[in-house]
Amino acid sequence: MRLSRSFGKTLREAPADAEMVSHQLLIRANFIRPLGAGIYTFMPFGYRVLRKLWRILAEEMDAIGGQEMWMPNLHPASIWQATGRWDTMDVLMKVKAEGGREYALSATHEEVVTDLVLREIESYRDLPRMIYHISKKFRDEPRARGGLLRLREFIMKDAYSLDSSEEALDAFYPHMVQAYFNIFERCGVPVVAINADVGAMGGKTSHEFVVPHEHGEDMFITCTNCDYAANVEAAEFIREGEKPAELAELARIATPDCKTIADVAGYVGVPTSQTIKAVFYWWTPTSAESKRAIMRGDRFIFVLVRGDLDVNEVKLNNALGGGDLRPATEEEIRVAGATPGYASPIGLNVAGNLMEAGVYVLADTSLGAGGNFVVGANDEGYHYKDANYPRDFAVSQMADVAQADTGHKCPVCGGRIEARRAIEAGHCFKLGTRYSATLNATYLDENGQPQLVFMGSYGIGLDRLMAIIVELYHDEDGIVWPDSVAPYQVYLMHIGKGDEVIETADKVYRELQAAGFEVLYDDRDASAGVKFKDADLIGIPWRVAVGARGLAEGGVEVKRRNQRERQFVPVAELAGYLRRHSQ
Repeated sequence: MRLSRSFGKTLREAPADAEMVSHQLLIRANFIRPLGAGIYTFMPFGYRVLRKLWRILAEEMDAIGGQEMWMPNLHPASIWQATGRWDTMDVLMKVKAEGGREYALSATHEEVVTDLVLREIESYRDLPRMIYHISKKFRDEPRARGGLLRLREFIMKDAYSLDSSEEALDAFYPHMVQAYFNIFERCGVPVVAINADVGAMGGKTSHEFVVPHEHGEDMFITCTNCDYAANVEAAEFIREGEKPAELAELARIATPDCKTIADVAGYVGVPTSQTIKAVFYWWTPTSAESKRAIMRGDRFIFVLVRGDLDVNEVKLNNALGGGDLRPATEEEIRVAGATPGYASPIGLNVAGNLMEAGVYVLADTSLGAGGNFVVGANDEGYHYKDANYPRDFAVSQMADVAQADTGHKCPVCGGRIEARRAIEAGHCFKLGTRYSATLNATYLDENGQPQLVFMGSYGIGLDRLMAIIVELYHDEDGIVWPDSVAPYQVYLMHIGKGDEVIETADKVYRELQAAGFEVLYDDRDASAGVKFKDADLIGIPWRVAVGARGLAEGGVEVKRRNQRERQFVPVAELAGYLRRHSQ
């Protein structure tokens, strides 16, 4: 490709709203152009990188028995309504067409695949199968940011496994996990596989592949002593502390102007771990099962957690069975019988379960690691000291709802964990029968009996992967593409004046292409400085400069983008040199 004919130009400055390095460099180097928030055009350079990523993904999926296909991006509302996700997936983009027909733009394809299972899978002889496609996705992302890292329109590799049993799904799953490691290794992206929450996808188990990064949007927990790692939404930890040898007598004490845990602990003279924090939510269940369980549409939730810990709302929501959470209003707290800033379940009518009337109190398991707590007295300016569960108050449910953080104790080895920022690069889900049960997608087993199909779902975003690579591979001058995904292998330029220089550069261009190299030829009538800057900005692995000085010495200047040293190589030996030294 001759750069003089390339569509688009490089930019000297990044847009003012571009915060991530990948966002800045991909725009400046003419790989992407914004159309709107979270919507981008891939310019020719960017599209070439996408095709390289596509090929790597397809090769690794094919290697484990995958069959590539193409599924629609416009889905009838009915298939999403059938699985219950039409009203529960808040990022689902919905379209109303002529005549009142409703559609969803593809946020994901579990519903489509399950519909295909209903049509195509008849007996155990049709299983197992693994299908995948690489296609556009759409999500009504409220905070599109970070360039290609959080988009409203994006490109995903989605794979789906279909198995006859949970055991068969469990046996296949490690093959997909290894394929993911292979993909990221080929792209030069070091990932950590962590346990993760299944979220809106549902199912039993999921693993998230993350890249540690100081500006990452996700948090994950890792042990400093063993290989335990999990997304903060799923991370477990050991609550340190013990029940006191002797339970002191409950006493009501004045605590004027002490509405926060720190204020109360300081005033009473105890560590925050000897206090209990009360946090209030209004919960609206979204699943039919949860709605039936509580016989109504919503409920006030009183959450208790030890004062040195915080509530993780994803864990809390999962403990309740899923739904929508919002902070309770002061009026809702008072109607429940509690006093904001001075609340506890002492003296309240605590419900035994979600079916019963009363205040539903959900306590973190940290209440079992301590005692003689300071808690609210449900009276402005007063607390109780030496409160103990279950002697002094009841709870409706005990669950792990506290957020793991740096310094907590590892649940596997007892070492210390730390919280780190990361960028999500991919996700694997064991869906189990989450979708097949909803749509009754069955097959006939060896005995002619219908059985549910067990499914897995596995995704990698190509645009996001491109951005991650740039986040990892860049310097102050521009992008430094790994060989496997670079848009071209060689950035060829002629510098200086003279027919011999241009003729030799043209000859080198033809010969390198004939030798199988992908070459971007900077044949512009521009200064050497402009060409060198663009070469560094675009980040192609090899730079070959043809100039009068080098030709006088019998060669051309060759430089790797990620190295400082330059070599003079005879023109006749150039193709062999590049081939021998390519990674």
